[in-house]
Amino acid sequence: MTTHRLVCNAWHNVLGTVPPALRIGDGDCVVTETLDAMGMDKDGVSRAGGGNPMNGPIYVEGAMPGDMLLVEILRMTPIRAMGWTRAALAANVVQPDRVRDLPQRKRTEWHIDIAAATVSLAEPVAGLEQLVLPLDPMIGCFGVAPALGQAFSTATSAENGGNMDYRGFGPSAKVWFPVFVPGALFFLGDCHAVQGDGEIVGTGVETAMEVEVRLSVVKGKSAVWPRGETEDAILTVGNARPLDQALQHATTEMFDWLTSEYGLSAVAASHLMGQVIRYDVGNVFDPAYTMVARIEKRWLPPKVPG
Repeated sequence: MTTHRLVCNAWHNVLGTVPPALRIGDGDCVVTETLDAMGMDKDGVSRAGGGNPMNGPIYVEGAMPGDMLLVEILRMTPIRAMGWTRAALAANVVQPDRVRDLPQRKRTEWHIDIAAATVSLAEPVAGLEQLVLPLDPMIGCFGVAPALGQAFSTATSAENGGNMDYRGFGPSAKVWFPVFVPGALFFLGDCHAVQGDGEIVGTGVETAMEVEVRLSVVKGKSAVWPRGETEDAILTVGNARPLDQALQHATTEMFDWLTSEYGLSAVAASHLMGQVIRYDVGNVFDPAYTMVARIEKRWLPPKVPG
C-alpha cells in the first residue's frame, strides 16, 4: 500500500470522464487538500469557480465497470480557522406562504477552533451567544464518473454519488460506489466542519480540509446505488427528486444488499426492514434529493461467506 499526495492545480465542477489527475494502485491511500464550496483555499484565496469544485479525478488501477469502489474516509483535518454558511432557510423547506418571511441569504462567517474541535459563529447572533458546536467533519460531494460519457454537475447527485451532503460521510465511514468507467475516476471536495440533516440552509459550515482516503476495488459484487458503513450501521443511498423516489432507491438497494450478502429471503428482509430501518435525510436543497436507509449492525445476521 502506497500513500500518494494529490496537489491540484485544476478542479472540476462536474463528475465525468476527464483525464485523471492521479493514478494509484488498488488499496492505495490519497491525501489531498480541498477547496471550500466557493473555490477558496486554506488561505482564503480564490482558486476555482464556485459550485463545489472537486479534486481529482483519481484513476484506480483494476477498477472496471461492474465492480465497486470502496472509499474509506481515514481522516478529515480542517486547514482553515474560518467557515461560512448562508443566513436563511432554503425556500423549498418551508411552507410556500412563509417564504416571504425568510431573512436574506447573506453569507455568515463561523470560527473553527481546530485545537478545541469546536465551531461557533464569528459574530454572535441574539439568542445564540453561547452556541458552540462540536466539530463534526463530513464530505459533502464525492463519487465516481457516471456511465455513457456523461458529466453530472457537482450541484446534484445520482447513482455515481455526487453532492449528497449526508452528515454520516465523515471520518471512519466506508462508502461503496458502483464503477461505471475504467479506473472508476474518483472525485471529492465540498467539505463541511458541521452540518444539520438536509443541508436546509443550502450549506454546511463550508471550509477547506485535508482529507485522507483509501481506495480499493471490490470484484464480484455490484450495486446500483451507493452503499455505506459506519461503526454501528450499514446504509444505502438514493439520490432523486421527488423525495419519495430517493427513498425508493435507498430502500430497494438495502433490500438487495440484505438478500444478496446476508442471505435473507425476501420475507425475512421485509420483516427486518419493516421494524428496524431508519431513514436519514441527506440533502433536500439540491436538484436531486438524498435519502439514506440505515440499519444498525446489531440486527444483522452474519454475512454469507464468499
